[in-house]
Amino acid sequence: MFGTESSLSMFLNTLTPKFYVALTGTSSLISGLILIFEWWYFRKYGTSFIEQVSVSHLRPLLGGVDSSSPSSSSSSSGEADSSRQSVSECKVWRNPLNLFRGAEYNRYTWVTGREPLTYYDMNLSAQDHQTFFTCDSDHLRPADAIMQKAWRERNPPSRISAAHDALELEDCATAFILLAEEEATTIMEAERLFRQALKAGEGSYRNSQQLQHHGAPHEAQHRRDTNVLVYIKRRLSMCSRKLGRTREAVKMMRDLMKEFPLLSMFNLHENLLEALLQLQGYADVQAVLAKYDDISLPKSATICYTAALLKARAVSDKFSPEAASRRGLSTAEMNAVEAIHRAVEFNPHVPKYLLEMKSLILPPEHILKRGDSEAIAYAFFHLQHWKRVEGALNLLHCTWEGTFRMIPYPLEKGHLFYPYPICTETADRELLPTVFHEVSVYPKKELPFFILFTAGLCSFTAMLALLTHQFPELMGVFAKAFLSTLFAPLNFIMEKVESILPSSLWHQLTRI
Repeated sequence: MFGTESSLSMFLNTLTPKFYVALTGTSSLISGLILIFEWWYFRKYGTSFIEQVSVSHLRPLLGGVDSSSPSSSSSSSGEADSSRQSVSECKVWRNPLNLFRGAEYNRYTWVTGREPLTYYDMNLSAQDHQTFFTCDSDHLRPADAIMQKAWRERNPPSRISAAHDALELEDCATAFILLAEEEATTIMEAERLFRQALKAGEGSYRNSQQLQHHGAPHEAQHRRDTNVLVYIKRRLSMCSRKLGRTREAVKMMRDLMKEFPLLSMFNLHENLLEALLQLQGYADVQAVLAKYDDISLPKSATICYTAALLKARAVSDKFSPEAASRRGLSTAEMNAVEAIHRAVEFNPHVPKYLLEMKSLILPPEHILKRGDSEAIAYAFFHLQHWKRVEGALNLLHCTWEGTFRMIPYPLEKGHLFYPYPICTETADRELLPTVFHEVSVYPKKELPFFILFTAGLCSFTAMLALLTHQFPELMGVFAKAFLSTLFAPLNFIMEKVESILPSSLWHQLTRI
């Protein structure tokens, strides 16, 4: 026993101050590297790497639940139900005001060198095109057969080349659509191609309409031709809107909604709302909202924030926070504030873009309702309408943060809507170019414990390394005293054991 103590004391006495400097410096470097990696992983994926590894791999090894037990099966079924609910909440929608790839997205790339669309977003668009613009009988018509392959092609030049090949055979509406979307470099050129597509599409629609009841293949072809015609007319109305012919665009949208009232997949009313706001036809906007802002219909940021804008317009020009705090809110002001709170609860990311607290980027081709992608798509087109209403942004600035006091636990319980879905961040990171855009996260995540722990450890060891380098002798004394104190309980226990056990037995144990 005394030999062990003497050897430990001799080992501590032989340690030089350089050893302590190297030890603390190495510890500080390692903890600093861990901190940098943890911070990078948290910024990119929104979770701690150490925590994720612990939950995913170590917990089953340390205390996994038997998968055959009834409780396990019930919990797994509950997790499956929650995952199905999560998937339904995180359904991705086609952006009703999506830009033109050739005339707008590609021009942005040529100027900045950045890609505004993610691969995931473009892949969803390819799936949409195959769903809307193809049918099982396309192989019977050579031009449609070529376009069926073109919509599946990933390489843009190959798609454009295939569209030209199809047009050499006949006037194919979907070929004109592809060229208008991807090859046209201006809106005027895109409009010209869409007018050619309209002429071809109307002919195909009339032919398939006469044969739609002659069997399932003809019915599928008519459904495809209907989708093509609606898409062309909608894009033509958007061309008119972009070229400044807003009244013409509104007329085209109204006629299209009357002609095809059941095709709600394109969300034409959102295009109509934006165009009417540009004309400052607020009474017409209110009439559209009365039809579509219904409890049984799915909401959107466009509907909620447009309703808030109309109510804010009635009071915003004379609104003063100081006067309101003295006399209280009037009925009209209360209605406006409640409408803003309703809109912010539906999508809490929008106000920062409208108030220009966060920079805008080009909107994606698909959006996630209540997510950052929807907020960008809304603010990109509607910021100008909020600026046009005097005092509307001031009223929004004074009242939007009050929403969060009504929903202290937004992931568990909402006020007017369902709880905020937890999957929006993951989906938005797939839809938005995170290379140059910081995805907005709600509710704001606190730093994980392991990042705080490694930051503290790194700071502590760095301080020890600095003190040891500056005062080596003094820190050596402190280190020896610390180690002696650390081993004192062990020495005490060993002495007690030695005093209780017979010396011969203890001698045999030490020899072992």
